[in-house]
Amino acid sequence: MQVILLERVAKLGQMGEVVKVKDGYARNFLLPQGKALRASDANIKSFETRKAQLEARNLETRKEAEAAGEKLAGQKFIVIRSASDAGALYGSVTARDVAEAATAAGFSVDRKQVVIDSPIKELGLHDVSVVLHPEVAITITMNVARSAEEAELQAAGKSIQQLAAEAEAAADFEIAELFDDIGAANEDGEDL
Repeated sequence: MQVILLERVAKLGQMGEVVKVKDGYARNFLLPQGKALRASDANIKSFETRKAQLEARNLETRKEAEAAGEKLAGQKFIVIRSASDAGALYGSVTARDVAEAATAAGFSVDRKQVVIDSPIKELGLHDVSVVLHPEVAITITMNVARSAEEAELQAAGKSIQQLAAEAEAAADFEIAELFDDIGAANEDGEDL
C-alpha cells in the first residue's frame, strides 16, 4: 500500500514522502496513529494544502521535545529490585519501570517513548534511550540496586561483584585471625 507520511517515521521516511508499506502496517499502525494517509490523488492534494501547517506543528513539538530533552538528558534514576547475591534480578526492569521512575522524579515520560536495547536483568548502571520526538532521542541512566545504600555505592563506581569480593575477603581475614588467636591460645596452654 502506498501512503503519504504526515510525520517522520523511523526507518521509513520523512514527512511528505510517499512510501510503499505492507497493508497490515498501514492499516494497524500508520493510519490509526495519524502518522500517514493513503496515497490517493485527493489525499496528496489535501496534504499539499496542509503541508505548511504540519511542518509548523512538527517544528513546535520538536522544540518542546528538545527543551524537555535538555532537562532529562544524563539524568540517573534508581530502581530497587530483588536480586541474587551474584547480582541477577528476579525478573527484569521494563520500559514501564523506567517510565515510572522518570515520572516519579517529575519528568513526563511515557513507556512507549522508552527504548531498551537489551533486557535489564542484572544489578548495576544501565543506559536507556528515550525518544521524545521522532527527531529527538536522549539517554538516561538506570541504577538498578537492591537497596538505596547499594545504589549510592554503585553510583560511586563500585559494582556488586566488587562489593561481594570485598565482603568475602574481609570474612576470610576475620576467620584467619580467629584461627590465629585460637592457635596462639593453644600454644600458651601447652606451655603450662
